[in-house]
Amino acid sequence: MTVAIALRAVRDSDLPALWEQLSDPEAQQVAAVTREYNYDRKEFDAHWARVRGDASVTMRTVLADGVVVGHAAVYGPPDEREVTYWIDRVHWGRGIATAALAQLVGLESARPLFAHAAADNTGSIRVLEKCGFVVTGRGRGFAFARGQDIDEVLLTLA
Repeated sequence: MTVAIALRAVRDSDLPALWEQLSDPEAQQVAAVTREYNYDRKEFDAHWARVRGDASVTMRTVLADGVVVGHAAVYGPPDEREVTYWIDRVHWGRGIATAALAQLVGLESARPLFAHAAADNTGSIRVLEKCGFVVTGRGRGFAFARGQDIDEVLLTLA
């Protein structure tokens, strides 16, 4: 079954679905590196208002067959641009993240692009590698979702 994947500007009507996706405890555990806005709706609303108002952030809603299934973004200063994405857990394993990230990096001319992932998040690492990112570093960082330091990988798209 082929799924039509599209990116579009985030709309106010997308926010309830994005909140539900980002506040999913099982997905948070897999992603590991979460922020306060993943746990508090007021923080979520403030964060999304900030990023949607920042012209340097490329923020897109991910649609699968017209349904909001996540978001993808590029942010940061010109020489440190980083990608991030989040796909609703019920849609994992269908190629949606890979297709969405490929479209997103096509919108962004800056290179290199960077990404971070929990070292045990093999699904996310695989998505990034399919889109041309390569592992260029390893480190440790605090994973809010897990309440402890974890191993991380840094990936780069040259």
